Amino acid sequence: MATSSGPLPALLTPLVSKTSPDVKIPRIIYGTAWKKDQSSALVHKALKAGFRGVDTAAQPRHYNEALVGDGISKSISSDGIRRENLYIQTKFTSISGQDPKNMPYDASQPLEQQIHSSIASSLRNLTFPGSGEPYIDCLVLHSPLQTVEETLQAWKVFESYVPSKIRTLGISNTTLDVLQAVCKEGTIKPSAVQNRFYPATHWDVPLREFCREEGIVFQSFWTLTGNPGLMKSKVVKDMGETLKEAGIGDEKPVALYSLVLGLQGTSVLNGTTNEERMASDLAGLRTVGTMIEGVWKEKWEEWLEEFKDLIGEP
Repeated sequence: MATSSGPLPALLTPLVSKTSPDVKIPRIIYGTAWKKDQSSALVHKALKAGFRGVDTAAQPRHYNEALVGDGISKSISSDGIRRENLYIQTKFTSISGQDPKNMPYDASQPLEQQIHSSIASSLRNLTFPGSGEPYIDCLVLHSPLQTVEETLQAWKVFESYVPSKIRTLGISNTTLDVLQAVCKEGTIKPSAVQNRFYPATHWDVPLREFCREEGIVFQSFWTLTGNPGLMKSKVVKDMGETLKEAGIGDEKPVALYSLVLGLQGTSVLNGTTNEERMASDLAGLRTVGTMIEGVWKEKWEEWLEEFKDLIGEP
């Protein structure tokens, strides 16, 4: 993941879910929303910086999945990165989240056919020369549908692609009750839940507890932009000052990312468009991960406990 060599510290060791132990989910995933025509170049830069996970969606309103695939192709062809060493996830987005004038499927089709068309589009966009048959590491339901019944109907179609074309399944923007229904009624449980990590949901404490119990990875997004209060908090400030003394740049973002990763079973989306930040975030997290296993061990335990208290984590 990071640019330096050697084994990853525990803080950055990829996660696996109970349902899909063969698929490793990186702790830091590059987010491609709102990158538009810069998607290819930014994905290429992110992979060159050391990212090994990429998140996208079949939702032209906010993502350019084809250009994301192009950026990955460039990394595979020019940088020696192998497809099997990448974690690539995309999403099916229902009609309510799509631009009516630019959709990956025909809105007049029944739900099942919409999903088939969307997945076919994603597989075309995420085909890489010399890498064999295309596949998706995780297909994420972008949001629950209008009813639990429709959500379960979509999930059943998702399941029909596992494990050949799609390795694992996930759900995003979900509430705890919908997640519990999917886990109870579905044949295949989600490997990942991708939700905003922010105060409006009280940082999803009960939902994340359920994820830990079920062995589901929680993927945090809006980690920085959604948490101006946490960025100004005493624990992030104190940890940031220690990081600054250690020569880690952008110390507050790295501190907050580290604390979120310190919550059991979490990974974080990072969507920076700054090439220097791509490398410095990864390098900073590696340094933090190494230091908290050594000279910062006691400090880390205090920081993490204070952070948990701040967000209401048991």
